[in-house]
Amino acid sequence: MKHIKQITILLFFSFALLFGGDSTKFDFKYSTVVKIPDLSFTKKVYPGLDILEQLDFKLIQNKTIGILTNRTAVNRSGNHLIDILKTFPNIKVHILFEPEYGLFGLDDKRTKLIGREQIDPVHGARIINIFDGMIYPPKWAMKELDLILIDIQDTGVRYTTYIASMTRLFEAASDWDIPVMILDRPNPIRGDIISGPIPRARFQTMEAYHLFPIRHGLTIGEAAIIINEMGWVKDLKRVKLTVIPIANWARDNWYNQTDLNWKPPMPFIKDDKTLLAYAGMDLFRATNLNIGFGTKSPYLYIGAPWLVTNFFLEKLNSLGLEGVIFEEVQYRPKGYHYFYRSPNYDGMSCSGIKISITNFDDFNPIMTAVSILSLINSLHPREFQWVNDNYIDKLIGTDMLRIAIAQKKSFEMIIPEWSREIYMFNEFRKPFLLYH
Repeated sequence: MKHIKQITILLFFSFALLFGGDSTKFDFKYSTVVKIPDLSFTKKVYPGLDILEQLDFKLIQNKTIGILTNRTAVNRSGNHLIDILKTFPNIKVHILFEPEYGLFGLDDKRTKLIGREQIDPVHGARIINIFDGMIYPPKWAMKELDLILIDIQDTGVRYTTYIASMTRLFEAASDWDIPVMILDRPNPIRGDIISGPIPRARFQTMEAYHLFPIRHGLTIGEAAIIINEMGWVKDLKRVKLTVIPIANWARDNWYNQTDLNWKPPMPFIKDDKTLLAYAGMDLFRATNLNIGFGTKSPYLYIGAPWLVTNFFLEKLNSLGLEGVIFEEVQYRPKGYHYFYRSPNYDGMSCSGIKISITNFDDFNPIMTAVSILSLINSLHPREFQWVNDNYIDKLIGTDMLRIAIAQKKSFEMIIPEWSREIYMFNEFRKPFLLYH
């Protein structure tokens, strides 16, 4: 309870101090939002990279830069940031900071290994993994940098580690007094929908790094401004942050409404339906169920050899969950290279359900996941298990869900428990929003 009170006070105090300011002026103390060209004559959405390109990269010319990026950093024409910068000889790409899943995916063929070092063949830049390698960049990587450039498509879901990696890079940049520039991109699952609890301090991990709900409704640029202005970096460190915003993006836009190239933000997120399902179904990583890993439909299958599917399906359909239909499915997961370990029940026949999203606007992935978890625990109390020392607490950011399910609470009783937190976070974030 002490942790809950501490977080509630923090959120309330934060937005009480800040709320009331005119967010349209982007009058931030530590962060700057670049004024972009007026593109209102077209309905096309232009990410920050396209805007920087229209500005002829003047803001980063004659600089030695480090870039945090991955396969998603493409312009509207499908050209990647790394390739575009090759045409600017006065921009020196010194370091590429590699996030989780690599620069171009786990099957990356675009880098070469020289000794023990990965090298980008386009610029000859050294690659530093800041997720599971050198979390804190070494001196030789930082001392020559004039700027750190960040262009990466976030998922809009707190489990994803890109914002956490960005925060750790903020810490290093602050130590070396290196400015940071973010090329903003849309939140692919809308910026006006918030869902899930706020992490408690003792459960904060890379998947619950900041005081954001699971589905936070922020762009990566907006998240960066909150983190920087609030001093959510270790030791209250801040950076000289510049954000190049998106043109013509509205908060109620789904990614498929932007007409932008889809680049999977994670190797197993093949399309926007999978991404939306991931916002809730990733909670099953903390269980002994298979969630489609080892199949062509990760996050859209849920099953196990011991699941009595027909009875479970009947009970699930009776809940009346909106925007989704469930069908019985039999499948046999088979491990492959996108996963670090064999999927649950590798090679075994699983009974399960297939999730089909019928309406993006009505489907609530977190409510759906909680409903399924509660129901399976109720029907299979002996077979169902939480795994990895109650990893679910770290994944969701609280022990609230695990305790509620142990108490046989229904999803109608669980979801309202964090509704106040959602309201408070929505109020707190308003002064930091760049888009309306």
